Amino acid sequence: MSVTVRVPAKVNVQLAVGAARPDGFHDLANVFLAVGLYDEVTATPSPDGPRITCDGPDAAQVPLDRTNLAARAALALAERYGRDADVHLHIAKDIPVAGGMAGGSADGAGALLACDALWGTGASREELLDICAELGSDVPFSLVGGAALGTGRGEKLTELEVGGTFHWVFAMAARGLSTPAVFREFDRLAEGREIPEPVASQPLLDALAKGDAEALAAAVTNDLQPAALSLFPELADTLAAGRAAGALASLVSGSGPTTAFLARDAEAAEAVAGALRASGTCRDVRTASGPVPGVTVV
Repeated sequence: MSVTVRVPAKVNVQLAVGAARPDGFHDLANVFLAVGLYDEVTATPSPDGPRITCDGPDAAQVPLDRTNLAARAALALAERYGRDADVHLHIAKDIPVAGGMAGGSADGAGALLACDALWGTGASREELLDICAELGSDVPFSLVGGAALGTGRGEKLTELEVGGTFHWVFAMAARGLSTPAVFREFDRLAEGREIPEPVASQPLLDALAKGDAEALAAAVTNDLQPAALSLFPELADTLAAGRAAGALASLVSGSGPTTAFLARDAEAAEAVAGALRASGTCRDVRTASGPVPGVTVV
């Protein structure tokens, strides 16, 4: 017997970052949108688990030990229910690795739901979300999907209404960026400045609710973008290429280095994608739309 789940990537349409807290984290106002790029996680019984395997683009960069969030999810669920984490988790990777699109978090949420189904633990949604929050700030959203506002360090979710489909183009960079390194650079750049409390943008929430791409384009922001650009200056060329190709908005996705471009419709997204491929400023280009559901059993 095995269980396979599908789990989406995310783009942050707003990422407002507060000052560093005493625990080293930052308070956030993080507006997530799940988009149709997916990893699949398959859970199969294994006596020597948790065991991780992975294939797909960038699979060589995925850790296969117990630092992988999928393994940590299996161990956390097993511990909570007093059982062995006797599972082989295979990740079919399609979400960019170290790309600011929550690929690792997606695998953690996917493994959690897959193991719950395989083992018949019957964990409630609240229990699963509690384990997700222990695993990482983005993991709860990977479970929920759709659109949501994350507060605290991003793990406290309020689901949001979305009135339409938004079309995106994602440009993958030639190398990754470490999320902790980007936050450290944010702190360095912010030194000596007053950092306001992060709050969700009402015009952005209204644009999501109306399904208005132009209004959303006018409201998207990412407080980590200057830090990502400081560590990876070449991303500015990719952002400029997407804007020149007609994207309504361009921004670094999360902590980067993937860059995201909002398009008017599916046809415009294909045009932006073609221009980015021809620009020589990125390694790969993908199109996707959202919102889409969170983890689902295939």
